[in-house]
Amino acid sequence: MFINKIGIDLGTCNSVVFIPGKGPVLQEPTVVAVTLTENKILAVGQLAKEMIGRTPDTIRVYRPLKDGVIADYRVTQAMLKYFIDKVSGRIRFFKPELMIGVPAGITSTERRAVIEAGMTAGAKAVYVAKEPILAAIGAGIPINSCSGNMIVDIGGGTAEVAVIALGGIVTSHSVRIAGDELDLAISDFIKRKYNLAIGEQTAEEIKIKIGTALPEKEDRKLEIRGRDLILGLPKNIKISSNEVCEAISDTLTEIIQVIKQVLRDTPPELSADIMDKGMVLSGGGSLLRNISELIAQSTGVPCIIADDALLCVAKGTGVVLENLDLYKKSIMIKK
Repeated sequence: MFINKIGIDLGTCNSVVFIPGKGPVLQEPTVVAVTLTENKILAVGQLAKEMIGRTPDTIRVYRPLKDGVIADYRVTQAMLKYFIDKVSGRIRFFKPELMIGVPAGITSTERRAVIEAGMTAGAKAVYVAKEPILAAIGAGIPINSCSGNMIVDIGGGTAEVAVIALGGIVTSHSVRIAGDELDLAISDFIKRKYNLAIGEQTAEEIKIKIGTALPEKEDRKLEIRGRDLILGLPKNIKISSNEVCEAISDTLTEIIQVIKQVLRDTPPELSADIMDKGMVLSGGGSLLRNISELIAQSTGVPCIIADDALLCVAKGTGVVLENLDLYKKSIMIKK
């Protein structure tokens, strides 16, 4: 199999591997399980995620990215190698070129870590581009036009808001509050209200199944299991969607504050464009029910969710890789 270009959306929660001409070929949780005795990679992706909260003391499960940037270099490198091997085979005559999306607020040291991890994992060249621009390209926004477009990319570790015009970012703000913080808010709320400890996976399941950004008339219920903090015994409770809404409201308010900040910093001409077209939501966080309505209510700006919101950044890497020469000057930071 001859694959010479690979785009990777390296997310805090999920990573998507995209091959130009083929589309997304791999979508795995960004989780790695390592055996402590032999220091070997045991599992990557979905298999490793299933081990969270269930491992003996000889196995550690890592989430190598925190807030969208590399927190564990060695494990990230092993994960990138796993992705490259899985899509292009272990025996390769040519090293592929990698395109990796990084948060807009990344530091030069964090960016260098991404590039070095990619090179060590077996890439010929590593290009990094800012996620808001990739998300905008993937959402089908014409980024090179002179009218302004606003993208809000809510991922697992970061929420990024950017106004894009003429192929570049005019104003942007990145906050390290996103899907993971919502999960944490849900588990803290259940701990306070019901004296019940729940795991990461349960909190995420609650968010996906009954999470909502606005209170609903038809309250949905979900039965969950956890450990009673007083008795220390397993216990089942039922939680409602409006309780989840209450639990995550503060976190969502912080994300909305960032959107308002960017709108305040936007030049008036571009503000008029954004009012006409509305802002575009992408990333896994935009799949939370009613989030577009909440943002539209809070800011007074229309809000649209992109098609395939989860894959926008990955699609963007594919488009850029297919037109490398066109985008090289405007959006990329090459080693």
